Amino acid sequence: MSKIQELRNRLEQQKGQKIQIEASIIRISEEIKGKGRTLRQHEQAREVIRTVGLQTQQQLQYHISDITSLALEAVFPDPYELIAEFVQRRNKTECDLYFERDDNRIDPLSASGVGAVDVASFALRVASWSMQRPKSRPTLILDEPFRFLSANYQEQASVMIKEISQKLGIQFIIITHESILTSCADKVFETKIRKGVTQVI
Repeated sequence: MSKIQELRNRLEQQKGQKIQIEASIIRISEEIKGKGRTLRQHEQAREVIRTVGLQTQQQLQYHISDITSLALEAVFPDPYELIAEFVQRRNKTECDLYFERDDNRIDPLSASGVGAVDVASFALRVASWSMQRPKSRPTLILDEPFRFLSANYQEQASVMIKEISQKLGIQFIIITHESILTSCADKVFETKIRKGVTQVI
């Protein structure tokens, strides 16, 4: 085989390789365009999810803070306001709860007294129930929900329970030793333990 023939063969091989490379470039360019479209769609979807998440957090924040602060206001003359703050920790969204009064924030469990935590806990249960979809039966059974609430505020708590019951259509079944707390109850059942058995008297 002559030198010219060898050169022609190599030229033909390189032409074939060039055609293959050009076809690969076209295919890869189309794949890149497709990946770019997919990336943009993912970014748009992520932004929609982030926006919906923020709106949901704001609604929850308002709902939780509003209901609980109203309950505290109904019972105490100088009430705390409950602040619900959503924060990111360990790639998860968590909710921190604070009491606030006169621009001072405190940890509810360590610094509040006279039963403010009891009232806030009660209101959070109501808020949690009201956000259920679908809702469970409108009955909440609570055992000594205001055990640490000062006797000075038991009557206000009773009025608050009655108002929430009427406005939201919730039936509260409450076990308590505080007779003042029953002042607004529809029905009161007194019980005694006789020979180890609780009986209605």
